[in-house]
Amino acid sequence: MKQAHLFSLLLLLFIPTLATHADSDQRHEIKIQKYQFHPQEITIKQGDSIRWTNHEKRQYHTIWFEPLDEKEPDYFFPGESYERVFNQPGTYHYRCGPHPKMTGVVHVK
Repeated sequence: MKQAHLFSLLLLLFIPTLATHADSDQRHEIKIQKYQFHPQEITIKQGDSIRWTNHEKRQYHTIWFEPLDEKEPDYFFPGESYERVFNQPGTYHYRCGPHPKMTGVVHVK
């Protein structure tokens, strides 16, 4: 009986810690539709992630952080998504590889 009370007490002590930690990193959503990023510019916190989801009917896209000298990632098609975690503060410009006029900016605070 004492073990059950001890377990309950420990559980009550750790649940707020786990909930706080889980909420500290957020995932943000950017929608791709009609050859545009929605929103085109976003400000997030260090450690947050962004998921870009392709809502086009037939068109593929990429999320390419070309100014970072990264290789262009694989295409993703309607209904698919691409996700990235931002661990360093800064301003990150990106574009769609096949559609260079599609651009966006991520500000990480």
